[in-house]
Amino acid sequence: MTIQWFPGHMAKARREVTEKLKLIDIVYELVDARLPLSSRNPMIDEIVANKPRIILLNKADMADTEKTNRWLDYFNSQNNNTKAIAIDAHQGKGLTKIHSLSKELLKEKWDRMIAKGIRPRAIRALIVGIPNVGKSTLINRLAKKNIAKTGDRPGVTKAQQWVKVGKELELLDTPGILWPKFEDQEVGLRLATTGAIKDTIINLQEVAVYALRYLSEYYPSRLHERYGLEEIPEDVVELFDAIGKKRGCIMSGGYIDYDKTTEIIIRDIRTLKLGKITFEIPTE
Repeated sequence: MTIQWFPGHMAKARREVTEKLKLIDIVYELVDARLPLSSRNPMIDEIVANKPRIILLNKADMADTEKTNRWLDYFNSQNNNTKAIAIDAHQGKGLTKIHSLSKELLKEKWDRMIAKGIRPRAIRALIVGIPNVGKSTLINRLAKKNIAKTGDRPGVTKAQQWVKVGKELELLDTPGILWPKFEDQEVGLRLATTGAIKDTIINLQEVAVYALRYLSEYYPSRLHERYGLEEIPEDVVELFDAIGKKRGCIMSGGYIDYDKTTEIIIRDIRTLKLGKITFEIPTE
């Protein structure tokens, strides 16, 4: 499956982010805690260069806690200029750490300003991330009011905007920046599984097959419990058929209704009916 999705507003966003970078003190990079690496845009590293950065593993409430902790260790061991924390922007969990961590990362810069007799201004932070990762929800939570438009559809935010959060923080929101083409098709499949890519431009059956293959390897007990399967077939098509039969997705003639079965599998993943799942683990 080849996925290419790069709306014009994303190309424009990349140019504008590059232009605004000189105004920024720190970068808040939102990633999906269920796929912390696949939900990072490689272009963001190029764009933000060596700016201090906090990687926010959002939607941590939907991810496997043990694997989230492994990802935090992974990111926090990268360099002294980057920190990572797990948050749930929707519920507001973990957000109090963002400001204190920002001050910690910017302490040397602020100390230099004070030494020169310059009074430190509000921290200016750039929020970046792929579509549907929760940027607007985070901004609204931090600002304690609905400033940014939110939605379950990727690509909701279309323009950049500055948002003041009290007297000590100013945020620059950007549209979700997705890369033009996925070189690794598994990255596209992982993103599609969690809904980061519009369902209308992908083959959902391929996504469901990919998800089942992963779940049967890493979370087989979830499949047993959710679908009442006595055993997990090694062949993913047989597994697909077994779930279809258990859920009554049968067409006339006794054939499996693959569209309906696909819909059930994808919905069960996205609504946590299969529990908290992380779709990738850090390499040691």
